[in-house]
Amino acid sequence: MDWSATGLLFLAGVGAGLIGYGAGLASLCSYPALLATGLSPLLANVTNTVALTCSALGGLVTAGPELRPQRARVIRFAVAGALGGIAGAILLLSTPPGAFERLVPWLVALASVALLARPWLRRVRFERLTEHHPGVFLLIAGIAVYGGYFGAAAGVLLLATFGALLVDPYPMVNALKSIVLGAANIAASVVFVLASDISWASVLPLALGCLVGSAVSPPIVRRLPETPLRVTVGLAGLALAATLYRRQL
Repeated sequence: MDWSATGLLFLAGVGAGLIGYGAGLASLCSYPALLATGLSPLLANVTNTVALTCSALGGLVTAGPELRPQRARVIRFAVAGALGGIAGAILLLSTPPGAFERLVPWLVALASVALLARPWLRRVRFERLTEHHPGVFLLIAGIAVYGGYFGAAAGVLLLATFGALLVDPYPMVNALKSIVLGAANIAASVVFVLASDISWASVLPLALGCLVGSAVSPPIVRRLPETPLRVTVGLAGLALAATLYRRQL
């Protein structure tokens, strides 16, 4: 891989770290960059999941103030994320590559719509459920299955769920989302390392960029208005979905 591709992946990783922590849609920055370097959709997806594990690590370094008050909650939902991530990875590797490639534009479009609809999703309230209800654990695990399978917008879905359950400030909910999604990515990555091909030459610059982007993101999220970033990324995702769909025609 040449230096231009390496630089592209590093910058995409920085963007994924920033966007993933702040908007929950890291893959819309990193996945297209991997496709641009010539990887197949399936290999790009697997490589992307492995690299995005560094987003959780970067956020963990600087999100201590948001995570320490909810340590028990973080552990409980991280377990759900890990179990779902394993299931999603196994499902991905069991899906014929051609079928996955046909699904990608629709998954990207779904992720983008979910991001644009976040204000409406936040209004959903689970009045009869508490965070300790077994159904909530299963719901988080189910979202993590999608995270292990493809991942784009899994963070958005987690944010919507936690927003409906918890009354904590947004930075705390956002930090919780990042750890749960990170647990899903790490668990899925273990499956991929054991059972799938991975482009390690692509993982390294992308992961380094994710580490940098996610490390600087928590202080930014505490101060930055969310709406401009959310709308920009969501519209860009719809444009990407349309482009990927046209390539299949």
